[in-house]
Amino acid sequence: MNTIDNLILNFDQALKTLIPGSVHAKRANPANACPETDLDDSEKKHTAGLMRINHTGEVCAQALYQGQALTAKLPDVRSSMQDAADEEIDHLSWCEERLNELDSQPSLLNPVWYGLSFGIGAAAGLAGDRWSLGFVAETEKQVCIHLQEHLSEISSHDDKSQAILTQMVDDENLHALNAEAAGAAELPAPIKTAMSLMASVMKQTTYHI
Repeated sequence: MNTIDNLILNFDQALKTLIPGSVHAKRANPANACPETDLDDSEKKHTAGLMRINHTGEVCAQALYQGQALTAKLPDVRSSMQDAADEEIDHLSWCEERLNELDSQPSLLNPVWYGLSFGIGAAAGLAGDRWSLGFVAETEKQVCIHLQEHLSEISSHDDKSQAILTQMVDDENLHALNAEAAGAAELPAPIKTAMSLMASVMKQTTYHI
């Protein structure tokens, strides 16, 4: 496919990512096997805020992988990015389902975060495949850290949310390991810090909006 074809496909993927109900998981939602439990208003509001953050994180992941796949130089790296993006769709769908169950909705800021993440992903791809893979590895490591934090904050009797986040941790950790095995470069400390600061801004705003 030529550049225009790829841009059209990426625009189509962006619409699917940002419009609720447009993506469907290939794997069964791990929460399906768990009973719904009664949460008080405070627990429900807090859990919805955390799941909204996680949903936006998956929106960002889609954008990052799509941007990197657009500019990656080696075919196998482009394919790897697409495979990872496909798995992240499951997470996107699961988080959206849980938000619906909590009578909440995705963040209104998702288009902004998608655009920023796509640009970062494309820039990482232009920097070279080893740096692009390094960006994936570091991103997934940071995602695992905040997912673990959310697991500790969500009510211990909210089995549905716990099941979703636990599976997400396993998947994200595997993505990081795969990127490292493929030859990911170690990112400089200032870049890691900048990524962490950007993620912090995203979490603080998305929790409320």
